[in-house]
Amino acid sequence: MSTIAAEAPHPAVTPDPARTSRPAGVAWPLGSVLVSSAAIVVGILWDISWHKTVGRDTFWTAPHLLEQLGAIVAGGSCGWLVLHTSFAGSERERAESVRFWGFRGPLGAWVTIWGTFVMITSAPFDNWWHDAYGLDVKIMSPPHMVLAVGMIAVVLGGMIMVLAAQNRATDAAEVRRLARAFAFAGGLLVVMVATMISEYASRANTMHQPLFYQVAGGAFAVLLVALGRSGRLRYPATASAAVYMGIILATIWILQLFPAQAKLAPIYTRVTHMVPPEFPLLLVVPALAIDLMLRRAGRRNDWLLAAGLGVAVVSLLFVVQWFFGEFLLSPAARNYFFAADQWAYMVQPGPWQHRFWGVPKDAAGNLDGMALARGLAVAVLITMGSARVGLWWGSGMSRVLR
Repeated sequence: MSTIAAEAPHPAVTPDPARTSRPAGVAWPLGSVLVSSAAIVVGILWDISWHKTVGRDTFWTAPHLLEQLGAIVAGGSCGWLVLHTSFAGSERERAESVRFWGFRGPLGAWVTIWGTFVMITSAPFDNWWHDAYGLDVKIMSPPHMVLAVGMIAVVLGGMIMVLAAQNRATDAAEVRRLARAFAFAGGLLVVMVATMISEYASRANTMHQPLFYQVAGGAFAVLLVALGRSGRLRYPATASAAVYMGIILATIWILQLFPAQAKLAPIYTRVTHMVPPEFPLLLVVPALAIDLMLRRAGRRNDWLLAAGLGVAVVSLLFVVQWFFGEFLLSPAARNYFFAADQWAYMVQPGPWQHRFWGVPKDAAGNLDGMALARGLAVAVLITMGSARVGLWWGSGMSRVLR
């Protein structure tokens, strides 16, 4: 069966209590998947901090266990939901499901189950990789990418589950509750995307190079625009960006409270507590512009809207991050709140830590304005394409009912 409805994004339907309230036995898997998705996101942030602080000492670390436990609980909950829907579900529950291999379940549940299998499969692969090649300090290693695909699938599956429930809901209070849950799930996905691109668009040192805006614009525009078009809050993209910032900030402030030290040589930087992630990007600024532009333009001329969104996102990212990056590299940001200038134990200290990297310069060593402008123009083009995909994706998500 089709997973989307052919009608308008949010068709006007006579309120049906049986449709807006779900039996407790079927409602709990959705909450379980959202909580498990949050545990996975916290686990990956904690795991990266563990690698930077302690080193890769064993697979059986607390963050690894939290990640795998989150996957097992999410996958198990969705597995139960599939079995319940297949063998004991009502006609309404079966109509709101997708058939696969003779079983029936919500589309998001199938995505989460697949993600769980990928995450569990990645565990022995990651353990073998470290045994064979030792410590890796890159996020983009083969086992980490397999793990990341599984994590994103689990989080995405939870988001699709709450999305379908949001789109089916007709009661105003239920719509608001589910819309908030959808924004939360979207924020979790933003955190995952930000983590995957953190080597290119995270540190303050990279905020004066064109590549930062090319990567950030391309990665975030598609997601924020899709969330903005499909969410039913007043400012859905802004809400998801705020969730992303809140999770990263909470992680920064909590991790610094725990003393820790490196256990794996070579040790070049002395650490006394868990190394926190970098301060989050100020995504609420371009996200708010996305929401305002989507509300004003509606669904007219998506190609022209994508062009405007590309210009707006890159321009606002440039304005806020260019100058905020300068602040983060200054002594004023080296405190508990901003947590700047905190490095992994395997990093050799040097003056390069307080400089911008990859800045286009002319023969005299000054900022090459023309090279920067060309790089930003490329960023705008990439972000326009990303926004157009986001508009298409968001329109599709706004019709998902199963």
